[in-house]
Amino acid sequence: MSDAPPPRPAPLPTLAWLLAGVGAVVAAWLIPVNFGAITPALLEAAGRGTPGVAAYGGQLLDEEKPGPAGLVLATARLIGDPQADALGERFARETALQPELIAWGGWDPFLDPLFRRSENTGRSASTPVLTFFITREARTALRGFLGASRSQGVQALLATQAIDRTSHFVPAGRPGGQSLDAVILLGALLYQGEHLSAPLQRELRGLAEAATTVGELGALELFYLDLLSLGQRLDWIQLGELLRRTDSTKTVGEFAHLGRVDPEQLPLIYTAALFSDSADRVAAYLLRFGRSGLDDLRLALRSGRGAAAQLLLRQVPVNRTSGPALSAIAEIGLLHPRGTLAAKYLGFLLGAFCLFRGLERKLFTSTDLVRFPRFAAGALALLTAGLLILGTEPFLLKAEPISEYRVKLTIPVLASITDTTSAQPTPTTLSMDTSTLISIAFFAALQVGMYFICLLKISEVSRQPVPPLVKLRLMENEENLFDGGLYIGIGGTATALVLQVLGVIEPNLLAAYSSNLFGITCVALVKIRHVRPFKHKLILEGQAAMQVPVA
Repeated sequence: MSDAPPPRPAPLPTLAWLLAGVGAVVAAWLIPVNFGAITPALLEAAGRGTPGVAAYGGQLLDEEKPGPAGLVLATARLIGDPQADALGERFARETALQPELIAWGGWDPFLDPLFRRSENTGRSASTPVLTFFITREARTALRGFLGASRSQGVQALLATQAIDRTSHFVPAGRPGGQSLDAVILLGALLYQGEHLSAPLQRELRGLAEAATTVGELGALELFYLDLLSLGQRLDWIQLGELLRRTDSTKTVGEFAHLGRVDPEQLPLIYTAALFSDSADRVAAYLLRFGRSGLDDLRLALRSGRGAAAQLLLRQVPVNRTSGPALSAIAEIGLLHPRGTLAAKYLGFLLGAFCLFRGLERKLFTSTDLVRFPRFAAGALALLTAGLLILGTEPFLLKAEPISEYRVKLTIPVLASITDTTSAQPTPTTLSMDTSTLISIAFFAALQVGMYFICLLKISEVSRQPVPPLVKLRLMENEENLFDGGLYIGIGGTATALVLQVLGVIEPNLLAAYSSNLFGITCVALVKIRHVRPFKHKLILEGQAAMQVPVA
């Protein structure tokens, strides 16, 4: 006697499919990772256990650098650091012990030629360093001090004082050249005191030697302009600490530009450069994202040193619309960002597929002649997962806004000079705002609902206890219903255009014509994939039924 075949496993119930789908979508939504963005949960995870801004200010006081510590204190109060008051009290106590160092931002043995001069004493606040370099006596003392230097870089910078061909400054050897003379001496003293990073030292020496060779300042003059701008805003120690974390003259120019366009935020920008130990990354981030990037940087500074380093390392904006997240998931997302992002997208796809399979079991029975095809569930799951991804990725299709910190040069061409509006550039963008994405998702959801209604009608006709030819007539009677996707698509396009004219949503033809496109796709799928095969089957069954009496 043969063994009985093993029983087939029972299919999953409808509720299990639906619960699994909802659970997968919610779990994917809770994963705090985004494409081209970072979430506040990841910043908190990166900053956990790392020192804050106020704690870093205390380290600067330990190193006897009250000048940078004062800017860090201002930033700590700006971002609401809970230890800011304690740092302020300590700053007041320690600066009261040596008030003569406050003007310079701290002590440096290379300041001896200037420190004891009568015109430089009696200052009780941080003083821009060029204030001490502008007088003739100070420049004469510095020139004698630096002239004895054995550094070839220092001598190369000092040699540029004799260059007469300049574009922005009056030559240092002519009347009115005090500014250029003071800036050259400032740069040479920074070089002598090793306040410049090694890459910046090499670049400056090369520029100085090239300028001396050709007899023209050239690119070096732009650096002198930037150093003049920073020297009018920072004291000696503040300037030295910044340039020690700057790797190129390009970054020096970017920081000078940031100080000019937004001087009120200079303490925060300066603190971010020292806190992250990279002025280059801070300047690149702010020039790319503008004031919104400054807000993101403020949030990262509030979370700790690790958060600021992570934000500047990735060079992406912060997605403040992300949902809540568990700390363990945030830690995993911080360590494996790509793998976690792939798991999030797969979770959306799996959840959408489970939901559509559950709807299939709920809406269609096993006796239906027309079944909901499995590949259709996959196609709809792909569409729904794509919409979920677009809805949770605010920076996926949205182009970066024009940064307020970028240098803008407007040259009117073939336009009236008196018409100021003609000189304004019109940027071209491929971004889509939130209202456009919501409109597209709404039109897609309408067509998905219409698709299910058509399948339900076909299933209802297939269950009717009538001959096949009668079912065929019933199907022909439902042609208007099967064309409903086109009607909805056209109506959605007209509605979107009207809303754009009224200003309810942003003008975007993609939002309007996507409704028509979804309608065409829905009707084509219903008629070609479902209606035509079902009618073909009914015609054959009706023909067979008519031939039976004849036989």
